[in-house]
Amino acid sequence: MDDASRSSPISFGGGLAGGDEGFTAADQGSQIGSAAGSLQGEGILSGGGEGGSSCDADFGFQRPEVGKEDLVGTVQFYERHLFLCYKTPHVWPSHVEAAEFDRLPRLLSAALAARKGEMKKRTRLTICEGEDGTESSNGDVLIFPDMIRYRRLTHFDVEYFVEEVLVKNSQWLPGAVETLTGSFVFVCSHGSRDRRCGVCGPVLIRKFKEEINSRGLHSQVSVSPCSHIGGHKYAGNVIVFSSSTNGEVTGHWYGYVTPDDVPLLLEQHIGKGEIINHLWRGQMGLREEDQRKAQDFRLQMNVETEEFNPNLPKQETGTDITNGMSTEAASCCQGIAASSCCQNGAFNEKPDNHSVNLEEQKNPKMLPDQRNKDRKPTSSNRKMTTLPTWFESWERADTYAALAVVTAIASVAVAYSCYQHLR
Repeated sequence: MDDASRSSPISFGGGLAGGDEGFTAADQGSQIGSAAGSLQGEGILSGGGEGGSSCDADFGFQRPEVGKEDLVGTVQFYERHLFLCYKTPHVWPSHVEAAEFDRLPRLLSAALAARKGEMKKRTRLTICEGEDGTESSNGDVLIFPDMIRYRRLTHFDVEYFVEEVLVKNSQWLPGAVETLTGSFVFVCSHGSRDRRCGVCGPVLIRKFKEEINSRGLHSQVSVSPCSHIGGHKYAGNVIVFSSSTNGEVTGHWYGYVTPDDVPLLLEQHIGKGEIINHLWRGQMGLREEDQRKAQDFRLQMNVETEEFNPNLPKQETGTDITNGMSTEAASCCQGIAASSCCQNGAFNEKPDNHSVNLEEQKNPKMLPDQRNKDRKPTSSNRKMTTLPTWFESWERADTYAALAVVTAIASVAVAYSCYQHLR
């Protein structure tokens, strides 16, 4: 798969996607967008109006390319996602992060690019809809997976904000930090950047809002349009940030999403914490090669969806997928504070009953005693005989050394006793 079809790893929402022009810090002087090119009122953003059916055939959910390419591995590795609430998709220029008259996103993008070498976490910036007087006002910044919000950032505050929050991992004192709760859905609706996103995005937004309201989830699930995230040809593009049962949050990317898939995302991903395999592009904190390994594991287990928060069993390649991270490729926990893979030796051994199950299918007449003989001990059996870590690491040489020390001490004690009696 060409690199051009993947999401961008750079420190802001613009990036390299199929048929896109790349936007980097060096482009800021040349990539100047204009709100006049936002296609507002041309029937593109909504997919409606005259010629709506032909528009859908060329740029909507009926276009020939939908579902034709493998989606897994099209999200490049990053660890933190910033969403800047700023105006609406109708007025976003093609490169809103570089627009001359949109100072706040331009300065924030430039500051991230300039300081990215000093930040401990690879950070992405995306623009989402903002409107004064609403829950998401202009200048608000949402940070995932931290699940926090800072209110009313201005272009005067950008340098200090980046220094304190993103470089020092501290707090921006002028703005009170708010804790976010629930699940957050972002749909690429950047019509001035690509017509496919402009057609598919608004339709998905409406469908999400309809389903959320009909299910009474308006206080639990938030949906918002966002700017370009990479991979226009995979439109509709959706990112879902939700919390697992143990409280950990990550962002999962989906592509080729249609209105018919919206109930599935709400019921299975947000409701049950299950990945929708055939739409899954990848996730935050997971490198491209590990995204494929995680997907291969789910397919090998012959399941359509697999719970993504618990630790995945060890792969045949020896790579341990732990909470969406490869301990081999990503240096164990990769700085994820909530992960405990470095502290728990249980991840080094995972029972693999899959081969045993396959043998049972080939020979259904196998006696129970034979099955139990071939089957490896389960993790539950190990837990019943769990020993302290120091005892598990105790080797025979250590035993001999301990006996030698005890013997020496006893010999000294006997010799000293004899010496006392002779006196």
